[in-house]
Amino acid sequence: MAIAPSPPSSMLVQDQCCLLPRYPFLRSNSLFHPPLRNRSSSSSVQHRLIVRASSAVAVEPEAQTQSEEGFKVDLFACPVCYEPLVRKGPSGFNLPAIYRSGFKCKKCNKTYSSKNIYLDLTVTAGSKDYNEFRPARTELFRSPLVSFLYERGWRQNFNRSGFPGPDEEFQMAREYFKPAEGGVLVDVSCGSGLFSRKFAKSGAYAKVIALDFSENMLRQCYDFIKNDETILNSNLALVRADVSRLPFSSGSIDCVHAGAALHCWPSPSNAVAEINRILRSGGVFVGTTFLRPSTPALFRSLGRGSQNYNNLTAEEIEDLCTSCGLLNYTSKIQQSFIMFSAQKP
Repeated sequence: MAIAPSPPSSMLVQDQCCLLPRYPFLRSNSLFHPPLRNRSSSSSVQHRLIVRASSAVAVEPEAQTQSEEGFKVDLFACPVCYEPLVRKGPSGFNLPAIYRSGFKCKKCNKTYSSKNIYLDLTVTAGSKDYNEFRPARTELFRSPLVSFLYERGWRQNFNRSGFPGPDEEFQMAREYFKPAEGGVLVDVSCGSGLFSRKFAKSGAYAKVIALDFSENMLRQCYDFIKNDETILNSNLALVRADVSRLPFSSGSIDCVHAGAALHCWPSPSNAVAEINRILRSGGVFVGTTFLRPSTPALFRSLGRGSQNYNNLTAEEIEDLCTSCGLLNYTSKIQQSFIMFSAQKP
């Protein structure tokens, strides 16, 4: 499922001739190395982040003065028409404030509210009689039992397939996200929030959105953080949404994380296209998943229909990202584990 200290000085990269800086948080026997960044691209990204930060400060007083009446939220958008939502309720981007707020789309007049502890921004939010049946792999993670067990044994078994473990995976992802630090991070298919909580605690991002389609996974996420004041009142939101219909305006998100998720998506191409849509220019997408061994195309087409999960080959994942418009693809592989990253032009 559904996985800040000052950045090191930039390194100059010319094709394959490069130098690797030292990263003390990686174990000495780790097979992984952090990505390298071109000096010119890193400088331009930092410049953009400075502009974003200063503009956020400029609009903050206005948002506070309208906090009890309603104001436009540039971040959350209607999943039906993608128009920014109008929010009514207390100001602030944290669980208590968002729980006490109501949201409305002025274009299609649809309203959204928090159910229990998460904000429901699915297309079918508020429907009474209509219900959709999802693939078995999607419904599995909506189960209360699987949601409860995810961090109590289920996720720990991933190391058998080569996953290095949540701590190292988190540090690897943070290295890819260095150009986007200080921005907005969305953890899609977050599951019980294993990585969402780490991203929020790091303090490296202006806002962190833990997003999943499973109601029970989001409830488990809240159970983990409700007694931790450092996260409960941090810049973290819990949102229920469909990865193929993300409730954000186009070009509004700085980085997207998808840990052990791609193989669970009903349509990986729709999901990656949506991720590309919401990323700003220069935004970073990082994901991990289980690889499928390379097989001839004929056997892939015959066997794909009977698979419970969308396990792809490394070549297919790269092709998927590039065909959805992402650039600068890179990956690290260990056994059946892959961490990949790509960037919006």
